[in-house]
Amino acid sequence: SFVAVEIPAGIQSALARSIAPLQTVLPKPLIRWVAPENIHLTLKFLGEVSPANLERLAEALKAEAMAHKAFTMSVGGLGAFPTPHHARILWIGLEAPSALMALLRAVEAVAARLGYASEDRPFSPHLTIGRVGQFVSGTDLQRIRNALEGTIVGTLGTVSVDSVHIFKSDLQPGGSVYTRLYTLPLKST
Repeated sequence: SFVAVEIPAGIQSALARSIAPLQTVLPKPLIRWVAPENIHLTLKFLGEVSPANLERLAEALKAEAMAHKAFTMSVGGLGAFPTPHHARILWIGLEAPSALMALLRAVEAVAARLGYASEDRPFSPHLTIGRVGQFVSGTDLQRIRNALEGTIVGTLGTVSVDSVHIFKSDLQPGGSVYTRLYTLPLKST
């Protein structure tokens, strides 16, 4: 399970159009591309969670979410983690206001109170669009870097964040299937 912000269908379509050229030059299995409908902003990965614990988490997050005002964030830019030279994750960037960081800290605090481990890596707002295959050569990494350097993804639009969601993830032969379990609205502006 995980806590995330959904990305609207219009932005998902814009993402799909933007990365289509990359998908042509970096096909599977070199890159495992994320289906556009599965692209989201993860705020907290929870792992395996019992239904009872999910209910407790949802109740605690519901109160916290209502303490945060809705906000918008801009989507655009292309990059890779940890670096384009050693890409493992391909992403589209997010320009988010301080409200996102405040919401993230609140989600982390609620999760920590309920016994979930805190994230030790710094938060870098992004939308994962692809994962580099497990067994890539130095030539493959160079190919990925060249493709990233030759692709410009401008601003794709803005996302109005007025709620966060708790999802469950089921791994299927065709990839992960995400099911929204809870919607937790933010305070209206």
